[in-house]
Amino acid sequence: MEEEQAAAIQVVVPRVKLGAQGLEVSKLGFGCFGLTGAYGSAALDDEAAAAVIAHAFRRGVTFFDTSDIYGPLTNEILLGKQLKQLPREQVQVATKFGLARDDASGAWTVCGRPEYVRACCEASLRRLGVHCIDLYYLHRVDTTVPIEDTIGELKKLVEEGKVKYIGLSEASPDTIRRAHAVHPITAVQMEWSLWSRDIEPEIVPLCRELDIGIVPYSPIGKGFFGGRGVTEQVSAASNLRRHPRFSAENLEKNKQIYLKMEELANKHRCSPAQLALAWVLHQGDDVIPIPGTTKIKNLDANIDSLKVKLTDDDLKEISSEIREEDVAGARQNTSFGPTNWNYADTPRK
Repeated sequence: MEEEQAAAIQVVVPRVKLGAQGLEVSKLGFGCFGLTGAYGSAALDDEAAAAVIAHAFRRGVTFFDTSDIYGPLTNEILLGKQLKQLPREQVQVATKFGLARDDASGAWTVCGRPEYVRACCEASLRRLGVHCIDLYYLHRVDTTVPIEDTIGELKKLVEEGKVKYIGLSEASPDTIRRAHAVHPITAVQMEWSLWSRDIEPEIVPLCRELDIGIVPYSPIGKGFFGGRGVTEQVSAASNLRRHPRFSAENLEKNKQIYLKMEELANKHRCSPAQLALAWVLHQGDDVIPIPGTTKIKNLDANIDSLKVKLTDDDLKEISSEIREEDVAGARQNTSFGPTNWNYADTPRK
């Protein structure tokens, strides 16, 4: 009976500091990417998207992550509509710029030129319907423009009141350090999960040295630890079919990892997805994962992962059982763009 009562108690997501510059967010964020269609899932209509965002907010999620490339453009518009239904002062909006796709050729490009920074910011402000972006990320690092030039323009936008805090995504340690010297970086967004752990040797210690918050995207392994590709099929329309880890040969090998995760999750009386998310949440108070979903039941399950309490011994056991070196396939989908966009460096000024 006590266990049933405990399960019925709804967690309200607590608020924490992200970085050392004063930004306060919910301990669990919400990645909006999927709302306009991602990984082959259908885009939600305005009413369904509104229901998901409103439910997240009711349960304490106030940190919403989007980008101008999601949709493209339509994700920011969708979130902007929903923001009008919420108390703006209680919501933290993160969006990104710098990554674009040519409509004619389909080729991906990255741009960090100052004039592009400003144009993107002005456009995002209009689509979101806000006067200021709480956290503005460089989505991918332009390897042809000194990071000092890109951050210099972002610093001007902060001074003008159009941006509150600055972030980086998929940047190298050297780029993070150089950017931080121009203007304090509040957050670094990187892929981090039980099967993507390459940020641990250098990026995590550097962020902690500089008091930069860490925002893991894909903390459930692009749905793998929720059973995608194992207990549920990857749809024929999904671009995950082109992802190395979800290819037929690699997925067959990776299923063994999921089965191990199931055993561990049974031990902790939660689902594999909840255990995977709980593992990320337990990496530190400065770690704010941003899982996304289009289903309220999955949103509730993600939030309830905050109930899963793991000791140091639990974390060691999970890390030793689910090892990155056992994962078949690279973490990055090469059809998305060049692999050198990960941990990218820029020219010296």
